[in-house]
Amino acid sequence: MNTKITTYSLEHHKSLFNDVNNDKEYFYIQAKDHPYISEPYRAESYAIEFLRKGSIVMQTKLKKVVIHAPAILTLGPSVIRSFTKDSDEILIDIIFFKPQFFLHNQANVFFLSHYDFFENSEKHVFNLQKKNKIKFEQIFTLLRQSIEHNSDNQPSILRAYLYILIYELDVIKQTNTNDTTQNPLFEKFKETLSRDFISQRSVQYYADTLNVSRKYLSEVIKNNSGKTASDWIDDIVILESKILLQNKELTINQISDSLNFPNQSGFGRFFKKCEGISPLEYRRKKV
Repeated sequence: MNTKITTYSLEHHKSLFNDVNNDKEYFYIQAKDHPYISEPYRAESYAIEFLRKGSIVMQTKLKKVVIHAPAILTLGPSVIRSFTKDSDEILIDIIFFKPQFFLHNQANVFFLSHYDFFENSEKHVFNLQKKNKIKFEQIFTLLRQSIEHNSDNQPSILRAYLYILIYELDVIKQTNTNDTTQNPLFEKFKETLSRDFISQRSVQYYADTLNVSRKYLSEVIKNNSGKTASDWIDDIVILESKILLQNKELTINQISDSLNFPNQSGFGRFFKKCEGISPLEYRRKKV
């Protein structure tokens, strides 16, 4: 079944910041507040965000982190994300752009996919040292000035700054130490889980795929995350369920089928066990 998943359009992002008159394929805002969206969602556009002041809580897929300024956040369209408040005062610059805008005249249509910090939940956040903070302040200031002073060359100028941002972030990524790298088996488990969770939900399957015993895999995951392998599997299924339930065009039965449950009742029991309410109650409460 071709499942349509609700995403936030660029126009919706503009409306969150009270800018509905902009019909371009990009959108820049400097905000002293953030439209905190605690329910998980996807977007149609890329986003590069510069947190200048304050802090914010971001969850991408199953990873939740408190981000303190100064920091850069990078998010690709497919990333499931949500935001909650952490500090009363923040200052954040955000540039949203559709992939087709950025890739205009770009021969390599896969250019953006080469930069895993847009999609990998472990790499979305760049905490900035002083010299990098000054550099990004300068880039975002130039970017904002190009937006404010409209011209026929504005799209090309903006693309140039986006290239600079991406290349500078890649330099930081390459020079960062690997001190925070998790156990390689745990990383591989998360990668395999993200790929196969729709069809495979047994811990044994992941142990076999990774060529380790179920007991050893469970110990590594528990030691690295504090959660069991079964918890990880349940959590990612629930997260995808919530995304699908936000799409009112899909029936509960269609969602159950797309998530590979044997029937709607089985999906309902699973969802209620994890969330304490039925899928329909969740939809009525959240949508």
